[in-house]
Amino acid sequence: MNIYVGNLSRTVTEDALRKLFEAFGAVSSVKIMTDKFTGEPRGFAFLTMEDDEQAQQAINALDNSDLEGQRVRVNTARPPQPRTPGQGGFRSNGGGQGGYRSSGSQGGFGGSRERTPGSGFRSGSTGGFRGNKDRY
Repeated sequence: MNIYVGNLSRTVTEDALRKLFEAFGAVSSVKIMTDKFTGEPRGFAFLTMEDDEQAQQAINALDNSDLEGQRVRVNTARPPQPRTPGQGGFRSNGGGQGGYRSSGSQGGFGGSRERTPGSGFRSGSTGGFRGNKDRY
């Protein structure tokens, strides 16, 4: 059974988690998740226990318990949800909201429409920085 352990202290190691859960049964894998850029622990981990009954006992006993000064959350891990394209971030089609757009009706950089009040910076024929000497 896959187990999620959350609200971990940054000082907890995979060996410490393995020893904690091995009191309830065999642990086949432990993985503390880390930030892909800094390598720092993100505060949660996933464990795999071979026996589902032992895993459930561990979940019941360790959920909301104290581990190195933190109240940890322990429960059954949910399967990962598929990601759908276009959820936040940078966009090029102008759909939805947020991000920088290359064709859209509001905000961001790009497009070829004229500048209107509240429309952000546009690269159209009026407004913005044109280099006209008579404006300065």
